[in-house]
Amino acid sequence: MSNLPPILTGKDFAAPSVFEPENLLREARRQKNLPGSAVPEICLLDPDGDIVRALAKSGRSRRSASWACYHTDLYEFEHGGEHFGIIGCAVGASFAVLLAEQLFASGCRLLISMTSAGQIVEQGSPPYFILIDRALRDEGTSYHYLPPAEFAGAEEGLVQAAMNAFAAARQPMHHGASWTTDAPFRETPAAIERCRQRNILAVEMEAAGLYAFAKARCKPVLCFAHVTNQMAVIEGDFEKGEADGSSASLGVIAIAARAWRGLDPRSIQSPSRAGSP
Repeated sequence: MSNLPPILTGKDFAAPSVFEPENLLREARRQKNLPGSAVPEICLLDPDGDIVRALAKSGRSRRSASWACYHTDLYEFEHGGEHFGIIGCAVGASFAVLLAEQLFASGCRLLISMTSAGQIVEQGSPPYFILIDRALRDEGTSYHYLPPAEFAGAEEGLVQAAMNAFAAARQPMHHGASWTTDAPFRETPAAIERCRQRNILAVEMEAAGLYAFAKARCKPVLCFAHVTNQMAVIEGDFEKGEADGSSASLGVIAIAARAWRGLDPRSIQSPSRAGSP
């Protein structure tokens, strides 16, 4: 028996998977008698579901009739001159990456995740936004896509383009590291302090898995943390702003989408910060 846990052993990162998202989607379409049309080029993951609910309440979204996923509904909407797809309540790295695989297999070209997050190193009074440029890999999914390392990182050219766009639009935006965990109710004082000492800005549940997927599959992914809370250690926490933060989040997403549209695809390299501290 190995002294290492199974998640760190026996991985063949270059080998193809027997179970591919295209095959799953093919069978789902057959069973559900669905057409094979593509999803919008820019898709969003909304783990809290606040954006999805706000769009539905205002009558701005419509359910996709061709999305073949067994586990979720995809909604389409227009914002800032862009056509988006969005999936709500995709909580956790494993679920987020399962959906990322299927979205890119269905025609997605850019994936943006907008998740609420807990404050670690204070950047101001919540709520505020962080563009996550790297995520501490304290979850499980990333270890099936990349060899062991402390961090999974975003593609630097994409981060820089987005940060330039936020500056031009005068949209306040911090950027830095997050801590991705599978166990939000095991955020102990010692674990939080270790992250604080490393200047990790926030804790969330998806970014490390999504960035590992992005590097392994060479796909563009951007993860945002909407820092909305201090882990409920004070009364009145988790205040997200107007429409549960959805209006502000959509503004951030629209700027990021325009930044990606303006990039020369040849300027985007595979993410390069996966092992950096």
